[in-house]
Amino acid sequence: MKTLIIVPAYNEEANIVEVVELIKNKYDMFDYVVINDGSTDYTAEICRKKNYNLIDLPVNLGLAGAFQTGMKYALYHNYDYAIQYDGDGQHNPEYIEGMVACAQKSDLDIVIGSRFLTKKKPFNLRMLGNTLIEICILVTTGKRIKDSTSGMRLYSKRMIKKIATSMNYGPEPDTIAFLVRCGAKIEEYQVSMNERTAGESYLNISSSIKYMFHMCSSILIVQWFRKKGL
Repeated sequence: MKTLIIVPAYNEEANIVEVVELIKNKYDMFDYVVINDGSTDYTAEICRKKNYNLIDLPVNLGLAGAFQTGMKYALYHNYDYAIQYDGDGQHNPEYIEGMVACAQKSDLDIVIGSRFLTKKKPFNLRMLGNTLIEICILVTTGKRIKDSTSGMRLYSKRMIKKIATSMNYGPEPDTIAFLVRCGAKIEEYQVSMNERTAGESYLNISSSIKYMFHMCSSILIVQWFRKKGL
């Protein structure tokens, strides 16, 4: 099955080489594309120098815009599956084959690379937010998703087309909740993730609280006003 790894990257000059070289050298059965999201550092220059498969956005669109760009690429090139994959080195490509097999076996629309499917969540502020979002999804959909905030997700051809051609389908938990309500088949697959080795996450304490509030309000309120359909 043709599988594309979509790597949105914003100011990842310290990580991007390690991320892409690992895919190229050990997991070349999968294709990849780096979406440089208007980085202000040398991310794009490094990718061009290394001759990586690159889409260089002229301005910063944010994660949703960069991700949709990758999905449009996947749709245009007729991929069977697309993997959302962070450019900071936290995700492990060793799990992709298992995620694809899981999707094929159960004819799934989305497979979430879950840190907590079989493992217990640590107790900290970020995981508290993760749990609150989990509860919101459970209340509104009846489905328990233990790691809806995971940034490693596999999408089927049907989801590729939907996300590539529609508005407001960002790679976030509220989209996952909405797609469950629309009838999408979504399951989790146990993975482990690495700590970021360089650069900084955009989620500090303040932005984490804002993110949690936004996701919970979107899941509990906003999604009921969206037009359902796949």
